[in-house]
Amino acid sequence: MPRHILLVHSAPVGNRDDEYNTWYDSIHLPDVLQVDGFVAARRFVASPSVHGELPALPYLAIYEIETDDLPTALAALSAAAKNMKLHPAFDRSTQQTFAFSELETAAHS
Repeated sequence: MPRHILLVHSAPVGNRDDEYNTWYDSIHLPDVLQVDGFVAARRFVASPSVHGELPALPYLAIYEIETDDLPTALAALSAAAKNMKLHPAFDRSTQQTFAFSELETAAHS
């Protein structure tokens, strides 16, 4: 089955990192993983790169998706999101979301 990832770059409002991270880990990730095709999720916080750069949005969530029909899986997530509880510490106005499909020539580990 084809594999895909959804990258979500985000940030908390103000200095509400603790609230944001608690909500994201305990509520939001489990909600997303209930959507058909979404099979795993991991979160990261930015560290300075080789030259010291940091992204504008410090947090990254990587969702793994297994489906033959990525547009349908993403539409299911959008529909489910209407009923998901978003915490006020989540700055939705700056969120950036990108989907990627695995190349057929990529090696599987």
